[in-house]
Amino acid sequence: MRIHFLSQYFPPEMGAPAARVSELARAWAGLGHEVTVLTGLPNHPTGVVPPEYRGRPYFVESRDGCRVVRMWLYATPNKGVYRRSASFASFLGSALAMGPWLTERPDVLVATSPQLLCGAAGLAMSELRRVPFVLDVRDLWPQSAVELGALKSRALVRALEGVERTMYRRARRVVVVSEEFVDHVAAAGVPREHIVFVPNGVDAQGALAAAAEAPPEARARPGVFTASYVGTHGMAHGLDRIVRVAERFRDDASVRFLFVGEGAEKERVRALARQLGLGNCTFLSAVPREAVASVYRASDACLVPLIDRKVFDTVLPSKLFEIMAMERPVLLSGGARARRLVEEAGAGLCTGAENVDGIEAAVRRLQADPGLRAQMGRRGAEYVRAHYDRRVLAARYVGLLEQVAREARP
Repeated sequence: MRIHFLSQYFPPEMGAPAARVSELARAWAGLGHEVTVLTGLPNHPTGVVPPEYRGRPYFVESRDGCRVVRMWLYATPNKGVYRRSASFASFLGSALAMGPWLTERPDVLVATSPQLLCGAAGLAMSELRRVPFVLDVRDLWPQSAVELGALKSRALVRALEGVERTMYRRARRVVVVSEEFVDHVAAAGVPREHIVFVPNGVDAQGALAAAAEAPPEARARPGVFTASYVGTHGMAHGLDRIVRVAERFRDDASVRFLFVGEGAEKERVRALARQLGLGNCTFLSAVPREAVASVYRASDACLVPLIDRKVFDTVLPSKLFEIMAMERPVLLSGGARARRLVEEAGAGLCTGAENVDGIEAAVRRLQADPGLRAQMGRRGAEYVRAHYDRRVLAARYVGLLEQVAREARP
């Protein structure tokens, strides 16, 4: 079967969208399918396109058995509503202008959202080429953006909600990463039998098994407990609260806090740590995906913070599965759905969103009990490999795509 997967983000870019798309695409190719990923020139989250991709309207390469078609877009750092909106719109334009001419007609086209215009581009391309369309929903947009305060224009929100409903209704199937998304999608008029739950997962034998070294500053230090946060430094994560926790350990040289990644909030969070004169906070740039496992292995506990917003009670952050696969205890703050998973797995400690006291208490408990850390790490790894193996999930997903392709044949 010939599958086209449309996503603005793809490795070497970091983050949940790139990881989900690349791991699914690699697994589908490994099952014998012909997979083409249509994506943008890599630039997320810094807005800087690597030299080897510059000066071209498009770039075609092979990666993990897939054909990757990278198209021009307006590259911008991951901050600022207007610039990011321009980037989203430019990818929509490039996908429609170049995508059909750089690829053969597929049997099925999958597009991932957010960002929302990527899904809209997928719907338009599928209708242009008269192929079935599947929408992969990783987050509820524009609801998330509204709750974060990133979208305030009522007219724009109404317009985006209209795009969202149209995509849901016209897709042959809507695939969601959280069971809590089902009611939201069904409310748009989608039959429940057309909404399929395929969560994020982890390929422990794939990218996370790579042995690339982490930067020296991220490596384990004898006698020092390292609590790390790896990922996007965005509005959803409340990393300033983690800095406030670090402030309470300012005189304890046996505890440090490691922040690895980029994002719109990084400079503000780093400025807060400087303002407080904290020497126990280390901020590093994003590392290649192949080095993420080394960062986790060098950590004693891994932080998964979410701010106090209703929409985040429905999400399962993809980093949860990666941390658990690396046999490290999770320190989760916020997120009702994520909390249920961590507690069911026995994979870590949980506290309320933005709860500085609770996070501090959890750090102290894990620091004081290496046996507990090891136990939680083992339980998490066993649980995620039993329930969230990306290869198993990818096989289930491609079975759905085969069914959609069969239904669409005359």
